[in-house]
Amino acid sequence: MTTANGTKSPSTSQPLLPQAAQSLVDSVDAFLFDCDGVIWKGDKLIEGVPHALRALRSLGKKLVFVTNNSTKSRKQYSRKFTSLGVDVSEDEIFSSSFAAAMFLKLRNFPREKKVYVIGEEGILEELKQAGFSCLGGPEDGKKKVELKTNFWFEHDKSVGAVVVGLDQYINYYKLQYATLCIRENPGCLFIATNRDAVGHMTDLQEWPGAGCMVAAVCGTTQKEPIVVGKPSTFLMDFLLERFQIDTTRMCMVGDRLDTDILFGKNAGCKTLLVLSGVTTMSDLQDPLNEIHPDYYASSVSDVVDLSDSLTKGQ
Repeated sequence: MTTANGTKSPSTSQPLLPQAAQSLVDSVDAFLFDCDGVIWKGDKLIEGVPHALRALRSLGKKLVFVTNNSTKSRKQYSRKFTSLGVDVSEDEIFSSSFAAAMFLKLRNFPREKKVYVIGEEGILEELKQAGFSCLGGPEDGKKKVELKTNFWFEHDKSVGAVVVGLDQYINYYKLQYATLCIRENPGCLFIATNRDAVGHMTDLQEWPGAGCMVAAVCGTTQKEPIVVGKPSTFLMDFLLERFQIDTTRMCMVGDRLDTDILFGKNAGCKTLLVLSGVTTMSDLQDPLNEIHPDYYASSVSDVVDLSDSLTKGQ
């Protein structure tokens, strides 16, 4: 943020001290959590998360998990939570793979049209569950092209949308298929689940995110996608309809400024940045950063631990 004299104003974010933690818990009816870097890293839970979620549930708080990671469907995410010893129902999960399917459904996407997917099983499963015919996905990761004389690459002219998400099997075949559909099929939609640059695909490292795959398709088509994941507030419409809670009574908890926190701020939620994932304190305090959460903390467990310490001290 720039002041009238052209200098950068200090961050308006506050550390989550005990008084603020108690005030936050008291003022919120629903906590919206990102997953990668907030709940887990790869297949490993972040320390203190199960206790924090149980404590918030015991206080009557609604818990919702809003993830940009499109590699899994809601059903698959529910199974992952169960495998990690955390009880979360499918109805509490809102993924960008689900958002892509719901976007097409609300657009009354023609049933005779197909959807080409650069992405993984999560997108395919959500699209099929919504009643759409799709192709691509991991299966096309096995296909190759031979760039030789008189080679002509065929694509399905009935594809009416291309959905691009995180895809560890991305290859030249998929890029060409998506490019031809978007360029040559009249009215073909270009949908991105999200534009995250990186993500915690494993517990020890960040890995290239869906933004890399989306950028490749942008480059070949010279077109910009419709983004359905965070920070787009498209998913918020479903949250409001499902839970009937005003956004001022919600808190978005995430590890990314440009998706999680911006999503919460765009929707009018309270926002809490946790430093257990992608964003560091130096990122938050960078003079060029213009996205400031209401609060920041080390991890999700601080919300409960700090408010508990205040309660016990009274």
